[in-house]
Amino acid sequence: MKLIYGLGLAALLWAGSAVAADGPPTWAYGTDPATARPRTPQAAPDTSLKHLPGSTLEFTRAQIGDRFGPADWFPDDHPAMPEVVAHGRKPAVMACSLCHYPNGKGRAENAGVSGLPVSYFIEQIKEFKDGDRKSADTRKRNTGVMAAIAKDMTEEEIQATATYFGSMKWTPWIRVVEAKTVPKTYTSVGLYLPIEGEGAGTEALGERIIEVPENPEETETLRNPRSGFVAYVPEGSIEKGKGLAAGCGTCHGADLKGLGPVPGIAGRSPSYLVRQLYDMQQGTRKGTWTELMKPVVAKLSQEDMLNVAAYVSSLKP
Repeated sequence: MKLIYGLGLAALLWAGSAVAADGPPTWAYGTDPATARPRTPQAAPDTSLKHLPGSTLEFTRAQIGDRFGPADWFPDDHPAMPEVVAHGRKPAVMACSLCHYPNGKGRAENAGVSGLPVSYFIEQIKEFKDGDRKSADTRKRNTGVMAAIAKDMTEEEIQATATYFGSMKWTPWIRVVEAKTVPKTYTSVGLYLPIEGEGAGTEALGERIIEVPENPEETETLRNPRSGFVAYVPEGSIEKGKGLAAGCGTCHGADLKGLGPVPGIAGRSPSYLVRQLYDMQQGTRKGTWTELMKPVVAKLSQEDMLNVAAYVSSLKP
């Protein structure tokens, strides 16, 4: 066994397995063509007002998905948003709150950004801007979208965004469940959703992690920032991951909740964690912390990545 540095976020792992198999783990990227379901165009725009339990506000679908001013269902749940978070800046900088939500929780197909140290957040935007953060699976388009947004952000916007999201703690958002079978799913722009009606049922999980919304309708259609995710992981993977991640606390702090400029990783999206490990292994994610990780991730198998992510995500943030 060998002590190694990283997890892409400067963590410590114990590992010694074979290199990851050929090809990206499509379950982590949401890019398996077999699961993709094209969206059916509506005959006419849905202009009806939508409602969400617990909110007194109402919005149309167009307002909910507005790239430059998406719906904020619970304005009292978070501090006042900077302009770039709430509305972005036309034509190229979309509102941060569209994908990452006003509370920074994000979704399985992107990233949770609340609770990140300000200096770390700024460094990551710089790496996107400089072309040092790309996806090893080129079909994952939102990584390129993030890079394009980063290139157009001003220093003031980056600082305001980092300070805003850094002011909110990362709190429980993902429920990790060990399972043999999972609901049959399809992907919509990288987001896994359970199949309903014809074709619904269950299937073997195998060597995958499948993250789905606790309430698919509220997440996909209404973008409810209070409705989290459940991550199905293989039976026994949490205990295996615990052994692999024995030294993570050295960099990420007690219970992996963060230490100084190093972000907490406890309770974060396992799909996201696996994507970062694999991107670093393939050399498409670079940067200050990643350089420490390069000789380490080369030895990780995709099973190692899965197990570590299952364990880390199961911890309470």
